[in-house]
Amino acid sequence: MHLTLRQWQVFVSIADAGTTAAAGAQLALSQSATSAALNELEHQLASPLFDRIGRRLVLNAQGRALLDPARALLVAATDLERVAGVGQANAGPLPLLLRLGASTTIGNYLLPARVAALMRHTPQAQVDLRIGNSADVVTAVQRLEVDLGLIEGPCHESGLQVLPWQRDDLVIVAAAASVPDRMDLAALARARWLLREPGSGTREAVEQVLLPHLHHFARSMQLGSTEAIKQAAAAGLGLACLSRHAVADLIALGSLTVVDTQVPPMSRQLWVVRHPGKRVPPPLRALLGLPADAFGRE
Repeated sequence: MHLTLRQWQVFVSIADAGTTAAAGAQLALSQSATSAALNELEHQLASPLFDRIGRRLVLNAQGRALLDPARALLVAATDLERVAGVGQANAGPLPLLLRLGASTTIGNYLLPARVAALMRHTPQAQVDLRIGNSADVVTAVQRLEVDLGLIEGPCHESGLQVLPWQRDDLVIVAAAASVPDRMDLAALARARWLLREPGSGTREAVEQVLLPHLHHFARSMQLGSTEAIKQAAAAGLGLACLSRHAVADLIALGSLTVVDTQVPPMSRQLWVVRHPGKRVPPPLRALLGLPADAFGRE
């Protein structure tokens, strides 16, 4: 049996894209070349890996069992190519590449200072920080595209290891001159709320802490980023419930104010998400303040 990395690349791309045409576009291959690579892989394994449903290819049980090992193989091959290339070009110490996925509040407001501290103490470290909403981060963890993910809401996907990281205080804010000194629950329920999109950990956290008191948002406006919500709130477009870390700058400038309400103090749990097949480098543990045994024996 002679299996190639290209065959595994094709297999993983088809699993992600659902068709040979879409996978071929991702890999810069023709559809016929992509189909031929998959057919040869299935022939050598003596087993189909997909169910053919119309034009779509859906992983069967054998394909699902091979998907994670195939992803891990491709990640390892990429790392080996990078290290070999650096070794040819530079006789000095090899760079330490850490891949981290983070949802927007964590990536924009909590991690930059930690990354800066790591790079001061570990000059050879390189941090690849991918920022998206919580659903995007979980997908990157599942696909072994990052070493760890940090998210602002619970993880609903099975097969991943999820640990609590730290607490994050939430505050209700508005333009400094647009709200009374105190707002009761009825006033909060009538207000326009500035919300993130579904799939965002911030959106899920806001619904969890506010809806038990308000029951529903009578009026809302959806915006695609925390920065957009901050600026919209500062412009007087409505109320926002955000991480205290995210709004600290505009509060200090006087553009936003924390609204005094009857809602009890609010916070949310931030989470670390890991794929069981992914080893976590010690410097990444140090970056996040994780104990050595956080994930048990790897």
